[in-house]
Amino acid sequence: MTRRFRPLPLTELSGSHHEIGAQHGRIHRQLIQRGIDVYGQLFHDFVGIRWEEARDRACHFEAQIAQGFPAILEEMNGIAWGAGVDFLDILTLNCRSEIALTQASGGCSAFSLQRHGQQWLAQNWDWRSDQLDNVVALHVHGDGKPALISIGEAGMVGKVGMNERGIGVCLNAIRSQTCGSGLPIHIALRKILESEDMESALAVATHDRVCSPAHFLLASAQVGNEGGQAVGLEVQPGEPGRIAPRSGIVTHTNHLYADNTPCPVQDYPRVDSQPRLCRLDALLHDELPSNAPLDEARLFDVLSDHQGAPLSICRHFNPDQPAEERMETLFSVVMNLSERRLTVRHGKPCESDDSLSVTLS
Repeated sequence: MTRRFRPLPLTELSGSHHEIGAQHGRIHRQLIQRGIDVYGQLFHDFVGIRWEEARDRACHFEAQIAQGFPAILEEMNGIAWGAGVDFLDILTLNCRSEIALTQASGGCSAFSLQRHGQQWLAQNWDWRSDQLDNVVALHVHGDGKPALISIGEAGMVGKVGMNERGIGVCLNAIRSQTCGSGLPIHIALRKILESEDMESALAVATHDRVCSPAHFLLASAQVGNEGGQAVGLEVQPGEPGRIAPRSGIVTHTNHLYADNTPCPVQDYPRVDSQPRLCRLDALLHDELPSNAPLDEARLFDVLSDHQGAPLSICRHFNPDQPAEERMETLFSVVMNLSERRLTVRHGKPCESDDSLSVTLS
């Protein structure tokens, strides 16, 4: 049975990092507390640990965050205060990839596309369906920072989004045993979203580094007479692998494939990752004419593709998978960075065209 969704409400947050966190925690208190329960079960299913042990593991990352992005610790303290939970609970939510992705890679299909002088960025976010109702859209006006939109999970400081400078980022999870020095994935994503320009956004991956492997699809809007730019960054504790656009397009799913990666690491992708990447390439390179008009609806059609179902770009319930490994598309996002516009569909993009659209002036 298809579930109908209303557009996600937009949560407005402003002020200092602590004030932003306190508002976030107070507004989404129930979702955050439910998310803690969800991840308590997920950590048990994937890595065989209880929530208290996950909290102990998260403590390891606090010093690294304090070194690379200390202000965000103030925001996590604010979230905890507003939600009526302990700081370590919020730290654990924000380090959930580092705790769980040794076993769970999720899904996610992402692409960037430059056409007709405009830079687009889009993805499906695939994860366990018990997080579906904990998805939130945050509109953050931080003191002295670019306004930003982040689409992600309640209690977490950042994920997929864009800012008013035209910087946007998408995420593909990578299953790997590697974990080293750097910022946790979701902390790094928020730091990118607070970046003033592409150079400082890139520095999060190349200078701060990311402590466990993931793929960040980073793009920026057109500046002056120059077109926008995009790069795939297979981030990790070492120098990231880079994927340059081909015919204005970068695509990525859930395996590492950058050529000549300076510091290669081992990944353990699921069997559907390569076919989804090939399908994205076919849809964008072969089936989308270079002169075709583009808008959000056309790119949501790409994200709604079902070839290879149930392990397709648009992911639906798959009873053949073990219950703890069933991944479904929980939201789809399309960003026109040139026009500073983000549009998100909650749930599967094929099931509804109801969406939240936000333009940052």
